[in-house]
Amino acid sequence: QVHLVESGGGLVRPGGSLSLTCATSGISFSTYTMAWYRRPPGKQRELITSITDGGMTNYEDSVKGRFTISRDNAKNTVYLQMNSLTPEDTAVYYCFADGRPGRNSFWGQGTQVTVSS
Repeated sequence: QVHLVESGGGLVRPGGSLSLTCATSGISFSTYTMAWYRRPPGKQRELITSITDGGMTNYEDSVKGRFTISRDNAKNTVYLQMNSLTPEDTAVYYCFADGRPGRNSFWGQGTQVTVSS
């Protein structure tokens, strides 16, 4: 059975930092591209960053230079370090294991990040 479990969300003041963790099980983690999505209040879920099995990263413009994705294949875990947070970063953050093409993809349950003073 596949599990993707996010943790590390919470309330942070503008300018602060948070680190999210997504622990996985039941997938061949090292062979998956992993990604973080977020869904701001009242908006659709959006891709913000991804990391391939080879470690190549990609960032959406609004988080570039502030967020860092990383992975530890030995721990089957992907991380998202978020710095210089603004209220616009408030969202539910989701971990995604991208199996395309040809394999199933999987979502975590999401973790709430709220940036507010």
